[in-house]
Amino acid sequence: MAVKIGEHIDLGEFPLLLAPMEDVSDPPFRYVCKKNGVDMMYTEFISSEGLIRDAAKSRQKLDIFEYERPIGIQIFGSDIEHMRQSAEICTLANPDLIDINYGCPVKNVVCKGAGSSLLQDIDKMVAMTKAVVDATHLPVTVKTRLGWDDNTKNIYEVAERLQDIGIKALAIHGRTRAQMYKGQADWSMIRDVKQNPRVKIPIFGNGDVDSVEKAAAWRQEFEVDGIMIGRASIGYPWIFREIKHFFQTGERLEGPTIAERVDVCKTHLTKSIEWKGDKTGIFEMRRHYANYFKGIPNFKEYRMQLVGLQNQHDILEVLEEISDKFAEEVV
Repeated sequence: MAVKIGEHIDLGEFPLLLAPMEDVSDPPFRYVCKKNGVDMMYTEFISSEGLIRDAAKSRQKLDIFEYERPIGIQIFGSDIEHMRQSAEICTLANPDLIDINYGCPVKNVVCKGAGSSLLQDIDKMVAMTKAVVDATHLPVTVKTRLGWDDNTKNIYEVAERLQDIGIKALAIHGRTRAQMYKGQADWSMIRDVKQNPRVKIPIFGNGDVDSVEKAAAWRQEFEVDGIMIGRASIGYPWIFREIKHFFQTGERLEGPTIAERVDVCKTHLTKSIEWKGDKTGIFEMRRHYANYFKGIPNFKEYRMQLVGLQNQHDILEVLEEISDKFAEEVV
């Protein structure tokens, strides 16, 4: 049975989704993940306040490309009317869906009454979601957490009430806001939401999936409709193709060679410069080098070189040197 969001988004039998991540899931990163088999992606989360003020940074995050489809634009905010207006703005950018972030735990989002802060006020969350649903013809989905803290795990109520006012899918991170990203994600409550006979929409599990084995085991154990992967894909977009290969064949795919790592890193760099320009594209790529080459012995000196260079040609030369020097390494 194919997993569908609304009438028109067909994600296949068991989709793998790229989680929206601030300062990570921009178009260059999404490009390399798409090349490695991810089924659906989202923009970085976009501030509703930034959108209605026409802030350049927020507007730039609306950039989506045909090869990325299906893709969702994710928005967050604390003001219901501003969220409604931002849904209208997002609709004009022509994504496949609009996603609302009720899961971000970081202080500067929560203290403004946005992200996972809404888990403390389910009535407001429902009203805000309904305003967004009513403002667009596109499917609306939600990403959230189990609850605010251990004493207020209200995901069962959230799932039912948001479904009732029209959302088409729900992604659940298996932690509370209080946990941030610490401890282990608890997927048992995600399974309970999925098993609720009242819940008919797709339920996607998120949190701690960082290996083929875990993806396969949790698919069976927790009965979700698909898996959303975030941090494990940073510097390792191959995780999507490896999981898919295992699902299809039952066999583990060989990990990427050093040459492949270098090649994808180059592509990521090139796309970053194309999208953001030389200066910003090179600067923002610096956060990715250590992740692309994790596990290579004595890599620190190369990383220091890469983050210090300000010219694309020089960076590509160092990457070629890495490819040559570590060609025989298995990491």
